[in-house]
Amino acid sequence: MSPLTHILLGWTVAGTDTSLTPRERAAITLAGVVPDIDGMGVLWDLVSRSGNFEFYQRYHHVFGHNLFFGLLVAACGLLFGVRKRLVAALMFVSFHLHLLGDILGARGFGDDFWAVPYFWPLSDHEYVWSGQWPLNGWQNFMITGVLLAVMFYRAGKRGHSPLEMVSSRADRAFVRTLQNRFSH
Repeated sequence: MSPLTHILLGWTVAGTDTSLTPRERAAITLAGVVPDIDGMGVLWDLVSRSGNFEFYQRYHHVFGHNLFFGLLVAACGLLFGVRKRLVAALMFVSFHLHLLGDILGARGFGDDFWAVPYFWPLSDHEYVWSGQWPLNGWQNFMITGVLLAVMFYRAGKRGHSPLEMVSSRADRAFVRTLQNRFSH
């Protein structure tokens, strides 16, 4: 799935409890996209000008896409907010929804299936679904569309959007625009 879809999914998880603070919501949202930190190998491939993206292909979906990294992410949740256990649990859920999304819909061209080595480094077994739909498949567009609709609805009703992670001023302007446009 695309990073945008992972962010929206994480933000949807963060919206399951209306009493969470902006900082807590941001941590939960980011837990849904942080597994892709292992995709940063693409930068090495670009710098080395190898042209084959070998580092990216070998390590994306490895370091950040496993149970132990998920536990580390959840442990970081214990640093955020007042209700640390709730935040850590929701971060763990958000993280795992990322992995599930990748297993369901991250296939590249042809038979380029993305697998998740869930128990790495203890096991090299990779989990993959033979029905994995393409990254640019209609299913991913549909999921992103539904998550966008949820985001617009919640932003209008609750008074905050994912923009709050970047700028509270931009978030207020966005929410105000939504509320003015759809209040009639």
